[in-house]
Amino acid sequence: MSLIDIFLSTLNITLPVFAMVFIGIGLKRLRWIDQAFVNTASKLVFRGTLPAMLFFGLADADLEATLDPWMLGFFALATLASFVAAWGWALLRVRRPLRGVYVQGAFRGNCGIVGLALAAGMYGDAGLSLGGLLLGVVILSYNVLSVIVLASYQPQEDGASHGVDWGSILHHIVTNPLILAVIAATPFAVFEVPLPGWLTTTGDYFASLTLPLALICIGATLSTRALKKGYRTTLSASLAKMVAVPAVATLLAVAAGFTGPALGVMFLFFASPTAAAAFVMAKAMGNDETLTANIIALTTLMASLTVTLGVFVLRAAGLI
Repeated sequence: MSLIDIFLSTLNITLPVFAMVFIGIGLKRLRWIDQAFVNTASKLVFRGTLPAMLFFGLADADLEATLDPWMLGFFALATLASFVAAWGWALLRVRRPLRGVYVQGAFRGNCGIVGLALAAGMYGDAGLSLGGLLLGVVILSYNVLSVIVLASYQPQEDGASHGVDWGSILHHIVTNPLILAVIAATPFAVFEVPLPGWLTTTGDYFASLTLPLALICIGATLSTRALKKGYRTTLSASLAKMVAVPAVATLLAVAAGFTGPALGVMFLFFASPTAAAAFVMAKAMGNDETLTANIIALTTLMASLTVTLGVFVLRAAGLI
């Protein structure tokens, strides 16, 4: 296969995902959808269709072929390393009030939507299975690490800290619908319990709403006008998230011996733009939500180029 053929086949994987994001931008500008639609659709995806997609994707998975503890461990270590590196850089180059938001924006990817969509586009059901297994690590590590860094730079009023309700945070983690879906599907995959045909078909219909709805909502929430504020810090965090983290982490994964679907899915997760959930958490903990929105917007726009280029390079090198 020539490089042109590899490049064109790569576009067939990445362009549909990012085209849906830009369709969301267009629909919002045309006022065919509004913020109320985005809020409702986002809840439906998070609480219903995305857990359904994970459940049915994992329930039919061949765990002997897809479960790789070394991959899960490597991803967790790489996530921790990117978090520490981003924090170290922020200590040197970012103003103190913005450090928590900067670090979160630089390491926390939108793996649950963009990463899974790309994994499904590249590897089909096998990509969903691998991605679903990684999501357990992603959800736990991203939430805990984000809380730590945002709490460290949480604004104080009258000399008193807002305080962090760790019990509430733990409650949100253990009741997360995505984690529950992975836990619920695991026995079906481990013991190879078949699901009724009608249930699988119904689940597939419901789950098929996930990616179009989620990607349209991402597009509808982007605000390019907001990028005019704090551009340097936004650009720095975005370059860290979309260039430095995926490049270094993927090179380390190659050095560790990963190839094929495992390497491909890890790259797509490393290269995912900053998660929309980062905005919610930053706002809830009193940090700079405007800067967070800027980082989400710019990384999402950059992703169409950086992810396509990364997949092309890895495929051209015969690694995935």
